[in-house]
Amino acid sequence: MREKELRLALVCYGGISLAVYMHGITLEVWRLARASRAFHAAEPCANGSEAVYRELLETIERETGIRIRILVDIVAGASAGGINGVFLGQAIASGQSLEPLTDLWLEKADVDVLVDPDARPLSRATKMWAAPIAWWAAGKRGGTIERTVDAEAREEVRAKLSRFVRARWFAPPFGGAGFTGLILDALDAMARSKAGPPLLPPGQPLDLLVTVTDFHGHPQRLPLNSPPEVVETEHRLKIALSDHGHVPRFLGDAAELAFAARATASFPGAFPPFTVAELDGVLADRERAWPGRAAFLARTFPRHAAIGSAESAVLIDGSVLANAPFGPAIEALKDRPARREVDRRFVYIDPKPGRRSIRLGKDKDDLPGFFATIFGALSDIPREQPIGDNLDAIEARSRRIRRTSKIVEAIRPEVEGVIETLFGRTFFLDSPTPARLAAWRAKAQDAAARQSGYAYAAYGHLKLSGVVEDAIDQIAALASADRGHHTHMRHAIWKAIRASGLTDPGTLSANGASEAAVAFFSDHDLGFRIRRLRALIRRIGEIEETAATPVPAIEQARDAAYGALALYLDRQMDDFFGPDAIAAAENAVDDPAAAMAALAAARDLRLVDQRADDILAAALAALPKAERRAVLLGYLGFPFYDIATLPLLHAEGTDEFNPVLVDRIAPDDCSAIRAGGAEATLKGIQFNSFGAFFSRAYRENDYLWGRLHGAERLIDIVISTLPLGVTLPPGTVATLKKQAFRAILKQERSHLGAIQPLFDQLEREVG
Repeated sequence: MREKELRLALVCYGGISLAVYMHGITLEVWRLARASRAFHAAEPCANGSEAVYRELLETIERETGIRIRILVDIVAGASAGGINGVFLGQAIASGQSLEPLTDLWLEKADVDVLVDPDARPLSRATKMWAAPIAWWAAGKRGGTIERTVDAEAREEVRAKLSRFVRARWFAPPFGGAGFTGLILDALDAMARSKAGPPLLPPGQPLDLLVTVTDFHGHPQRLPLNSPPEVVETEHRLKIALSDHGHVPRFLGDAAELAFAARATASFPGAFPPFTVAELDGVLADRERAWPGRAAFLARTFPRHAAIGSAESAVLIDGSVLANAPFGPAIEALKDRPARREVDRRFVYIDPKPGRRSIRLGKDKDDLPGFFATIFGALSDIPREQPIGDNLDAIEARSRRIRRTSKIVEAIRPEVEGVIETLFGRTFFLDSPTPARLAAWRAKAQDAAARQSGYAYAAYGHLKLSGVVEDAIDQIAALASADRGHHTHMRHAIWKAIRASGLTDPGTLSANGASEAAVAFFSDHDLGFRIRRLRALIRRIGEIEETAATPVPAIEQARDAAYGALALYLDRQMDDFFGPDAIAAAENAVDDPAAAMAALAAARDLRLVDQRADDILAAALAALPKAERRAVLLGYLGFPFYDIATLPLLHAEGTDEFNPVLVDRIAPDDCSAIRAGGAEATLKGIQFNSFGAFFSRAYRENDYLWGRLHGAERLIDIVISTLPLGVTLPPGTVATLKKQAFRAILKQERSHLGAIQPLFDQLEREVG
């Protein structure tokens, strides 16, 4: 049985009240992950769409022989997408139910609840002069409300719109502390729910990333040629939480999760800016402790903390500068563990493609007016900036990986011939032992260096540069260095490297590496070891795919290779290092050699090599002779492949060695039930995307469509992981989609009382 992981990096856009729609989608993502976990654990699965997702996985295994596991290990979000991302991340890491969040959106995401108590009209006479504005916003006969709101909900929307418009002016109408309290209430409700196992296996980290905007900004030093350094103001911030794959899993304290959700969703003009004091006040009123407060603030605001101003930071909506947070999600790809073949997808949720959050003016052909020009330049344009640059970066990475794979395939016969000549055919009859494996590997590496000629000199210097830069980045991370300090560290460490003679002529040449260079790589070249084991895993997978019958020893060898890989991957994590390494890193500018030595001592790669050899030798010895020969040819030939391909993959040297594909979930992509996109399905797009805050019927409508659209697109995405030419029987996918739609409608009909006519209509459309 061929096993495969579909790993989802979820990117959630902002969308104001369309957060309710996105909740419906993220709920289906959660259900898909739950169905996958239950399927692989051979445990019962919940009813509804979860059961359909499990049937999908069972059908794929039965019809194709491919066993797919779905993991959501990266979640990035901004604004309303950030809130949904925080809750989804907590549900994945903790095993808690995401369903209590539905009540938050349906019951509490209402203007009558969100409006600050101090801003509510005290009587019908309050701001009577604003009543005409409310009347104009609501529209007369044939206006927005009559055109978009069901008859039974029109009075509700008119009344709430009137109260909203007559709230205080020139101050945000919604309350910040109240919003923070609602988020904490929802997190508490999740904590009280019946929890199941986490939705990721041990060792697989979950990274949660939300964007926020530092209103006042913080100074950032930038190195130049002349002057040597300048200071500019940076407004972009990222709140990062991770459970690091540790068991028991802990993504963050409820206060930290609420901090991230409230800060990213401080939509300008609607909610007040967020401050630490606001959260402190809410926690104090609830007599609730925040034990990790100081560490969280220092980690989240390193530059503020350095000058003692972390508590004075003023944060506004993350979508102001980064509504599509692909960048943080791409950064999180680095150093992911791997246990089997990986299909990596970036899945982004855009609830209203092509529609701006705030629209001033009606006709694009008209020149924008005074206020429209200012507002668009300051807020709307940066928020809606396309993601083309991010997609280009992802595609360039995938293109390099595909090119490298073709190069490896092309030179494999020649490399294997060199290895056979070097060791002799009878060598493969010897049973691998840890000592033999280490000796064979050293002999192959020396031969690769000597036979590569001048190519090795270029490769060696490129590898040296990469190893040193990786070490600098790790030391800077341990020291929490800002950009300016990072630059000073780089200069100091490179000065020490040059003083050691590693960059002298002849150290890395056509004749191979000097003893000093070999010793340096033995102590520090973590990347080469990781690349070698990833290549071994890929080769084992290729052999497994071509085997006529299953060979249990091949699967055991693959698992052993992943076990050895984990030893090295652990040494890339910041939390692996102890106080000695951190102290040396903090003093790296003054004593760079000591910092490098402390890094090498903490990692102790030579000892890890011995442990990895023990694991691999036992697994290789258990392989049948033919498979063992093929695996050893690939493993011992790796130095030749690395010399040929490292220049192409230098930036991806330690990442997942798989192309990354991008999928979108949006109303425009879903036509299995109803065509027409957001205009034909969603209510929250009204009133400049604030529409769902004015009616429970609006919220129920958008939540239901979110679940339906999420189910449709997730089934599409899972099916798209099948290899080229492998398909399910005709009609299978359409049938599964209909089953999912019917299951969702059946599950929600009794809960969504404000949109009962819609259920009748959808059941007819589904058929």
